[in-house]
Amino acid sequence: MTTTTLAVLVPLLPFLGAAAGLLLGRTAPGFVRPLALLPTLGASVLAVVVAVRQGGGKAIDAATQLTPTGSVPIDLALHVDGFAALTAVLVGLVASCVQIYSTGYLRDDPRYPSYAALVSLFTSAMLLVVYSGDLMVLLVGWEIMGICSYFLVGHYWETPEARAASLKAFLVTKLGDVPFLIGLFALAADAGTFRITGILGAVAAGGIDHPTLVALLLLAGVAGKSAQFPLHTWLPDAMAGPTPVSALIHAATMVAAGIYFVARLLPVFAASAAAMTVLAVMAAITMVGSALAALAQDDIKRVLAYSTIGQLGYMSGALAVGDRGAAVFHLLSHGAFKALLFLAAGVIIHAAGTNSLAAMSRMRGLAKRIPDAYWTMTVALLALAAIPPFAGFFSKEAVLVAAEHTALGDGEVSPAGAGWLVLVSGLLTALLTAAYAMRLWLLAFRGRGVEAPDHGKEPVAMNAVLWVLALPSLAFGVTVGQLEGWFDGRSLTPTVTTAVLGTGIALVGGLVTYGAWRHTTALAARVPIGAVAAHPEAEPAVSEAEAIAAHIPVYGDIAAAPDPADPGRLLLGPLHRHAAAGFHLDALYSALFVRPVAAAASLVRFLDREVVDTYVRGAGTGTNLLGRAVRLAQTGNVQTYLSALLAGSVVLAIAAVLVAAGA
Repeated sequence: MTTTTLAVLVPLLPFLGAAAGLLLGRTAPGFVRPLALLPTLGASVLAVVVAVRQGGGKAIDAATQLTPTGSVPIDLALHVDGFAALTAVLVGLVASCVQIYSTGYLRDDPRYPSYAALVSLFTSAMLLVVYSGDLMVLLVGWEIMGICSYFLVGHYWETPEARAASLKAFLVTKLGDVPFLIGLFALAADAGTFRITGILGAVAAGGIDHPTLVALLLLAGVAGKSAQFPLHTWLPDAMAGPTPVSALIHAATMVAAGIYFVARLLPVFAASAAAMTVLAVMAAITMVGSALAALAQDDIKRVLAYSTIGQLGYMSGALAVGDRGAAVFHLLSHGAFKALLFLAAGVIIHAAGTNSLAAMSRMRGLAKRIPDAYWTMTVALLALAAIPPFAGFFSKEAVLVAAEHTALGDGEVSPAGAGWLVLVSGLLTALLTAAYAMRLWLLAFRGRGVEAPDHGKEPVAMNAVLWVLALPSLAFGVTVGQLEGWFDGRSLTPTVTTAVLGTGIALVGGLVTYGAWRHTTALAARVPIGAVAAHPEAEPAVSEAEAIAAHIPVYGDIAAAPDPADPGRLLLGPLHRHAAAGFHLDALYSALFVRPVAAAASLVRFLDREVVDTYVRGAGTGTNLLGRAVRLAQTGNVQTYLSALLAGSVVLAIAAVLVAAGA
């Protein structure tokens, strides 16, 4: 079987599995799990075979015209290069792990059949985006992912949080998709084709007439899909969906699509220095802002959500300095350890009975209760914090090295200012990332309160996939020397300067957070916490002055807080309240957009009801009154009718005589 045929089957298998699952989910429930697992596993195996055959060498291209359009043709085109081959393997691996994990996590969920089918469709759509060689076909997968995210985030539609989150995710991403679609048409109009190879050829020949406009329009869609500032606010709220869905969205689909799209079309963006500068600014704000927000979150999944936004900011930063190899390398590395983080978080939430870090910090023995999640999450957090030799260290260093080269004037497509911006913000984010990773680990696994409740042993399917994902989280980075040929042949190895600086900053962030935790824990041990037993060696209650100094909220004469041992409050100080609320961007958007639109809708409703309906009702009332007047003349008395006829005849005769006399 040819490589082209195998590549076509990769997105086709999960699509067929999704269609069969939706059709047979109710009538043949015994087929639901096989239809969820086997097509996705088959697609993963085929993706590996395609990657091996492609080998990081010359791209594989195949195309057939879909339909004549009379203008710009649309082709069913396939384009598999090193980026596409490796990204498809990541998508298949994570999707397979999510499907296996879900068989245990959602084993008692009555809507599991539709959930599993939608996950398969989600996977198929992302694989279509990865392998597509035509922008219109890519757009199909792009939009299918949008509707799948709407249904999956709203899986628990009985809760208002899930309903609101699914609607918000759909609307915010569609807000970016409108200019994105316009940008695609403008790009195709300039290049004369939707084929990606044709567009890149037109860019190389200087055939794009409006590169800045096109690039900025496309960036709007990328910002929405990949949750970059200012269209990132939907992603933390999307945590209302099932945890395996969060792993899929954050690691291998949806948010990765925007980064992958820019990597595929990087020459289009590089043709405009203004667009590259905008991308660098967007990445810098996204990185630092999301890291600060992550340090203040109380919900474990929201910490990871803001973490994803920040890591996507690293990828955008690499693209902003013109190094798509570093961006895709970090995309692959991040996909492995972020999927692991979310799936391990699901085990922790199941064991603790809550997703609140504040509640977990008051439990003792969680690490012993769930050793698989404890050890694998520790690996994933070390990778997230970019501690060597874990995968995140190598991929994050690749981004910093690319930014350093551009900052020193060695960049080929971006201004030096963009390099400095990405480098400085990347180093600051490395500090904050290590801080919130350490905070999450301490609050989840080093509680000093009551014994953690025993909810039973987690299913083997849930624990097994954690170790599968732990392997690339630990070892993927060390293979960078063998994979450089897959990433445009550019070196991705760390340099001494960025490695020492980045690792040193990360260690400082972790150690400072640990010290803050020790300090706040010592104070919290003297705080009465409702019905939860205080620390066995508790001293008298902390004073109000000590509580204020440690940024522990005070109510009455004693300190009390959702989590008085939270080091994030001490580290962020007065900024904590704003960071916890996502710097009030939702409130700002509500004031700028939601309320004016709601007010305009109320005005239109008033005008429709009080003005338009008044005329409609008036016309009906007038006709009704006229009908009543005519009805009064219909008495049914023949003598009355004859008298009226005679009177009318007399009136007409007199009128005729008068007219004749006047003539």
